[in-house]
Amino acid sequence: MEHLECVFCNRHYSLNIFNPFCPDCREPLLFPIVTREEKILFDKSESLEKFINFLPIEQLDQNLFLGEGNTPLLPLQNLMSKFDLPLLYAKDESRNPTLSFKDRGTAVAIQKAVSLNISKIGTVSVGNMASSTAAYGAKAGLKTYVFVEEAVSQEKLLSTCIYNPFLIQVKGDYGNLFEKSFSIGKKHDIYFMNSVDPFRIEGYKLAGLETFIQLGQKAPKYVFVPVSSGGHLIGLMKAFRDLKSRNLIQEIPKFIGVQADRCSPLAKAYRSGKFSFERIRNPQPIPYAICNPNPPGGNIVLKWIRQNNGIITDVSDEEIFHAQRLLAEYEGIFCLPASAATLAGFLKLSKNLDLTQNNTTVLVLTGSGLKGLKLLNISKTRIFHSTISTLEHTIRQIV
Repeated sequence: MEHLECVFCNRHYSLNIFNPFCPDCREPLLFPIVTREEKILFDKSESLEKFINFLPIEQLDQNLFLGEGNTPLLPLQNLMSKFDLPLLYAKDESRNPTLSFKDRGTAVAIQKAVSLNISKIGTVSVGNMASSTAAYGAKAGLKTYVFVEEAVSQEKLLSTCIYNPFLIQVKGDYGNLFEKSFSIGKKHDIYFMNSVDPFRIEGYKLAGLETFIQLGQKAPKYVFVPVSSGGHLIGLMKAFRDLKSRNLIQEIPKFIGVQADRCSPLAKAYRSGKFSFERIRNPQPIPYAICNPNPPGGNIVLKWIRQNNGIITDVSDEEIFHAQRLLAEYEGIFCLPASAATLAGFLKLSKNLDLTQNNTTVLVLTGSGLKGLKLLNISKTRIFHSTISTLEHTIRQIV
């Protein structure tokens, strides 16, 4: 029997995929930190196979793979030169099958769903998790139910609809929709693999484990992660907690969570010295995912960040879009604004960090800029105009 634990009351509970929350604390339940001595299977090419000993799964169905994982860790040499920085890397999660980190979590959750003979899965999403769950549901031949906000963008709808799920736009509070999905799932036998699902969080560990390998089996000093629900950051922290429990690293990296300052409940709680956040009521619509007014994993994030001397900060729209352009113009990386927030946070805090030559910083870039084209400001784009007959003249002017 699989067991989950509450990191607040330390109680253990049997796995219930329809209600992954502590009945007393109402916080997300997690798989306990693994302490057994298991090996990384370096002879395996697929990420799930390589790290299966770190996952709560005994067997893998290769027919469910979509090529997730094995994303590059890119040295940001040009930005290092521009800002006189040592050892700055980007873990580019936009290389996953549906162009975001969500595929790692969905890949693990779908393995569990199929092993349990579940025929219906679902998710509540503002974009990336919708398309990821729909894609893996299609691959597994499962009926997939996706709930999205009424105001979701057309491009996000299209990137999900192509997989032909049952997609429902829902009017109302997004936090309430998240909570409602679990009661609907229990009633109709739909496994809602939402943002803090324990198997999804286990899948997010794999980016951290890959980073450990890509750095020559060493942990970075700092890891910057954009924070929405908190599940992704929990998974990444869990990866290095697992490595430390196996004595594969001596210290857990210092994690820095980054939010947008227009809606940053965790950053506000962190600055105030609080151990729990206050839900933001009636927030203004904001076009990127790190603006979550009620992050379900937020209190775990605050607890673990404080335990490991991490930081939660927030950055402005101006800082976010400036960082997005820096990554594109200097490094050839086109990422979502929510991803670029990591560079914005790093530049904001860099003077307060121990950036010695041997201290490595990793920015986790969570998704492709192609999934947020409507957010680009075309007025700030340099475009020249010409006719064929005047093209030579135009080139001479530019040169």
